[in-house]
Amino acid sequence: MGAPGSSALARLGLSAQPRPGWLGVAALALAAVALGAVAWRGARPWRRRRRLQRVGTVAQLWIYPIKSCKGVPVGAAECTALGLRGGHLRDRFWLVIKEDGHMVTARQEPRLVLVSITEDNDHLVLRAPGMDELVLPSKLPSSNALQDCRLFGLDIKGRDCGNEAAQWFTTFLKTEAFRLVQFETNMKGRPSRKILPPFVQNYQVAYPDCSPIMILSEASLADLNTRLEKKVKMEHFRPNIVVTGCDAFEEDTWDELLIGSVEMKKILSCPRCIMTTVDPDTGVIDRKEPLETLKSYRLCDPSEKQIYKSSPLFGMYYSVEKIGSLRVGDPVYRMV
Repeated sequence: MGAPGSSALARLGLSAQPRPGWLGVAALALAAVALGAVAWRGARPWRRRRRLQRVGTVAQLWIYPIKSCKGVPVGAAECTALGLRGGHLRDRFWLVIKEDGHMVTARQEPRLVLVSITEDNDHLVLRAPGMDELVLPSKLPSSNALQDCRLFGLDIKGRDCGNEAAQWFTTFLKTEAFRLVQFETNMKGRPSRKILPPFVQNYQVAYPDCSPIMILSEASLADLNTRLEKKVKMEHFRPNIVVTGCDAFEEDTWDELLIGSVEMKKILSCPRCIMTTVDPDTGVIDRKEPLETLKSYRLCDPSEKQIYKSSPLFGMYYSVEKIGSLRVGDPVYRMV
């Protein structure tokens, strides 16, 4: 075995061959300085200080526990790598599926938006028009079957919520047999680079379309409503974080954000589909507005057409770079 530090010297381009004494001392001194710099950089990763520019304030926080069902407004939330959490409610951790495992959303079954969820101790209580309450445990027994599910062409697991839940959704929707599944944190999420273009940052999601967080501003919604005959609500667009105090579509320019103790990084704009045409109060799908109006002025730049195609853009997707907590009223800072 060589003398201590000889391999480090080799990496620094300093051979360990004999040479005059003063050269040896000089070489060792130079090596010590270089190794010290390497050690200091390893112990204290250098990071350029970023300026914080306030761009708005959190006006609303929303968790959508069951994909396509009603959102739950919260005053504060934890922000995990997989999205917002408040108590036992986690964003898009439950999913309605067909018996063959394919996802079901309000695109196919618009009345899903009428199903509401509340938390009662360790249980979730589901309500829908004309239905008795359905009470589910927030944590399912491990004896419940694992289902193979399919979301947008990708496979993902889900723990079956049982026959009572399956019958409840089947009776309410009245079209075919359905089941309800729950994602668990030890399951493998859907990787971002199989959902989106390969240049996006690497993360995983459970049952959201694309990302753990979606942000939209009140000003953008107000701008859209000036162009519509029949006004729409924030619930048509299902954001997690609603920001006030900024200009319309200013959120398009926010690359990295600090909200509360949470750091987020922009992924892509949110391309919109017929889901936005489902009335959140009636469960009736219009298939036209507000989508047609959005297409008249919110299409992507031609250079991005291979990403967004003909979908209009409204809201921004973010990944969670540093987990933490946030609350309504928190300043929203752009990290410059």
